[in-house]
Amino acid sequence: MREVVVCEPLRTPIGRFGGMFAGIAPVDLASAVIRELVARTAIDTHRIDDIIFGQGYPSAEAAPIGRVAALDAGLPFTVGGSQVDRRCGSGLQAILDGCMQIQTGVSDVVIAGGVDSMSQAPLYSVNTRWGVRGTDGFQMQDALGRARQTAGGKFHNVPGGMIETAENLRREYSIPRQEQDELALRSQSRAAAAVTAGSFTDEIVPIVVKVKGVDVSIAADETPRATVMADLEKLRPIMIKQDADATVTAGNASTQNDAAAACILTTPEIARELGLTPIVKLRSWARAGVDPRLMGIGPVPASARALERAGLTLADMSLIELNEAFAAQALAVSREWGFVDSDWDRTNVLGSGISLGHPIGATGVRILATGSRELSRRGGDFLLETMCIGGGQGLAAVWERV
Repeated sequence: MREVVVCEPLRTPIGRFGGMFAGIAPVDLASAVIRELVARTAIDTHRIDDIIFGQGYPSAEAAPIGRVAALDAGLPFTVGGSQVDRRCGSGLQAILDGCMQIQTGVSDVVIAGGVDSMSQAPLYSVNTRWGVRGTDGFQMQDALGRARQTAGGKFHNVPGGMIETAENLRREYSIPRQEQDELALRSQSRAAAAVTAGSFTDEIVPIVVKVKGVDVSIAADETPRATVMADLEKLRPIMIKQDADATVTAGNASTQNDAAAACILTTPEIARELGLTPIVKLRSWARAGVDPRLMGIGPVPASARALERAGLTLADMSLIELNEAFAAQALAVSREWGFVDSDWDRTNVLGSGISLGHPIGATGVRILATGSRELSRRGGDFLLETMCIGGGQGLAAVWERV
């Protein structure tokens, strides 16, 4: 199979839930990134074969969002488009699907990305089309909460959603609240330092929003928060009413967010022909399934398979990007990996889900944009990107610096 390289991974700033991007449709975030990719690379758009976007909370407003975003970005009608959903791994899966198109020769150039506006996740009803009958009456569902509860299907339902799975791991691995808060503080501190150092500048696509009727260009994340341990310690555990020993709080969990991200995938030869500059190439990838009750442990088997396929070990990884769905979840994974203190020096070095946010469909691409650029700055060899997925899955990819 052909080798696949990643060129110019970009992302929008990350908006808070109900924040600066709450009024912007997810397709507009996606098309903005596509337009910037085309502008920065000066690629001949007629050479683009397909657009693949991950999205965790779609609606019928732009279906499928990859195709609609391509049209809105002004790409030729000949460019196809689709959308994929592997929950938290949707964006990374979109990239991997694009890689497989390149590897097999189905496509030569693919733009792969991810997007979610969790602020615009739909409220919906499935029992009203034919009229309301019986005692149930009119029912509205919130896609955000409902998806977390139903990800395990009929027989592995998790009533408390993903927070419950984090608490399950906390019990399983005896992870104290203090250790979770310490990880959260480290994540916030690293993100703040990265902002000060300008580490995100090259990867961010400014987005124009209206503020009191005036167009304002936003080029910074809304998500990192000035945090001290005392702030984290004050927060009440979310499931305290159900479990007196609960430890997961709003401070040591990832946030709901709005963002988009994308990159160009092609072969090294076509990249040279088109004047593109590769940053990393795909070495291997893998996905794995785990008990939905313990979904956060998914990165462990997924990473093991990806590393084995790459002929590498965890020790070979220059950088590790382990998405922080929850501090308890990340710590459970680190226990399985046998982490010592020094391993955190190469893990989530610029922050992660707790500090930067977790715009479900975009996260896998955001991580690649951040991680690959930092790998290049450090002159490292390999990047492991991995994440847990609602419903009990893990996804991992090993990237090699070009």
